[in-house]
Amino acid sequence: MSQDAPETVYVEKYRIACDGGEGGHPRVWLQIPAEQGWVECPYCDCKYVIKPDADNAH
Repeated sequence: MSQDAPETVYVEKYRIACDGGEGGHPRVWLQIPAEQGWVECPYCDCKYVIKPDADNAH
């Protein structure tokens, strides 16, 4: 039995909220490290990646 790969979402802000969609898990706020450019949700493993053309104001 195989699992679906976690979702990757491209965002324009360095601070984002994740709730797993449709009540999947409690809402958590995540901060994307500027030097890394991405962060994963500790609950659902969704990967948030900052868009290359995003505003550089963190």
